[in-house]
Amino acid sequence: MGNYNKIPREKGMDHSLTLFREGYIYILNRRRTFHSDLFETRLLGEKAICMGGIEAAQLFYDAEKFKRKGAAPNRVIQTLFGKGGVQGLDGKSHQERKEMFMSIMSRSELNRLTIIAEREWERAIERWRRMKKVILYEEVKEILCRTACEWAGVTVQEDEIKNLTKNLGAMFESAGSVGPNHWRGRRARNVVEAWMAKHVENVRQGMMTPPEHTAFHKFALHSDHGDNLLDIKTAAVEIINILRPIVAIAIYINFIAIALYHYPDETKKIQTGNEKYVEMFIHEVRRFYPFFPYAVARVKRDFIWAGFRFQKGTLTLLDLYGTNHDPKIWDNPEVFHPERFHDWEGGPFGFIPQGGGDYFLGHRCAGEWVTIELMKVGLDFLVNRFDYNIPDQDLSYSMVNIPSIPRSQVVIRNVRRRD
Repeated sequence: MGNYNKIPREKGMDHSLTLFREGYIYILNRRRTFHSDLFETRLLGEKAICMGGIEAAQLFYDAEKFKRKGAAPNRVIQTLFGKGGVQGLDGKSHQERKEMFMSIMSRSELNRLTIIAEREWERAIERWRRMKKVILYEEVKEILCRTACEWAGVTVQEDEIKNLTKNLGAMFESAGSVGPNHWRGRRARNVVEAWMAKHVENVRQGMMTPPEHTAFHKFALHSDHGDNLLDIKTAAVEIINILRPIVAIAIYINFIAIALYHYPDETKKIQTGNEKYVEMFIHEVRRFYPFFPYAVARVKRDFIWAGFRFQKGTLTLLDLYGTNHDPKIWDNPEVFHPERFHDWEGGPFGFIPQGGGDYFLGHRCAGEWVTIELMKVGLDFLVNRFDYNIPDQDLSYSMVNIPSIPRSQVVIRNVRRRD
C-alpha cells in the first residue's frame, strides 16, 4: 500500500437527498467547509468524489483518466440526453460522433442561425403587441424551437410546433426531478424520439430531402464506425440533441432580462453598440446565473493526482457552477460585473458553464457557440428592438431546482415595436 493524501470525507450513509436539497451549491458548500477542492461523499448508494476549480476541471476532462459511459443516472439519460447520445460515449466513438456535431458549427451556419432567429423574434413581437401579458420564458422557448427546427432542416407543421416546444422543454425541465415531473419528461422524450425516428426513416427512403448542409440531413445519413449508418433511434436522439439544447437557451435569455432589470446601467452600455461589451455581458450572464450545476464521469483506471488516489469506477462530479463562482479564479464572484471579461484571455477550464476542455476531442458542449450567438440576438431585441414594461412579479430564482428558471418566468407587458 502506498502513502496517499486522505481525501476529505463527508460523514453519513448517503447524501443524495442533501444534493437535491442544496442543488447548485451542494458541492461549493462542502468545498468551502473542507477548505479543499475535492471531497468524498456517497450518492445514490455509492462512493463519489466531488471536485471543482481549474486544476480539477483539467483533470476531469482528461480522457485517459475519466470516462462518460455509465456515469449519468438513468433518469437523466431517459429525459435529457437520450440513450446512445454523444454525451455517454468515449474514445474513438465519441470523437467520431463529436465531429458530426462540430461539422455544422461553421461561421456560415452560425450566421444562418442568427438570421433565422432574428426573423422569429420579429414575428413574435408582432404577436406580443396584441397580447395583454407575455410570459417571456414560454414565448422564447417557442421562438427557439422554430429557429432550431428551421436551422436543423426539420420540417414541422404549424399545428405541431406548440407541442414540440412543450415536449423539448419538458426534457430539460425534468432532468433534475423525481416523481410526476420526471415521468412527464420521460413521456415527452418518447413522443419526440418516435416522431423524429419517422422523419429519419423518411429521409433514408427518399420521401424527405432536407438541405445537405443541415444537421437533419447530415445526422440522418451519418455513418458511424465505417460505412454503417447510425441506427434510426440513435440518429433521432442526436438530432434531438441539436433541438433540445437550443430551446433550453430560453433559460439564459430569461436571465438576460433579469440582469437588465436588476442592473439598468447595463442597458446604456449595451446600447453604445460596443460589440466587445456585448460579449462581456453575455459571458457574465453565463458565469453568474445557474445553468448546469455539475458534470459527471467515472474514473477510467486507478491513478494518483496531487497525492490523492482515484480508484477505477468511482463516480465523479465536477462542480461547474462552483468553478464559475470560485474566488480563486474570479474577483468578487457573487457580484455581477461584465467588465471582469475585458482582459480575460480565455482558457478551457476556468470558465465552464457548458463544460470544459476541447470542443473536438473532449466533452465540452458542441453547442456553446450556438448559445452565445442566440443570446446575442435575444439581448439585441430586449435592448434595442422593442420596448416593454416589467410589472411587479417574483423575479427570484431557485438555487435548488435544476434547472433554475425564474419563478415568474419574466412577465412583460405593453410591448411596442421601436421606431
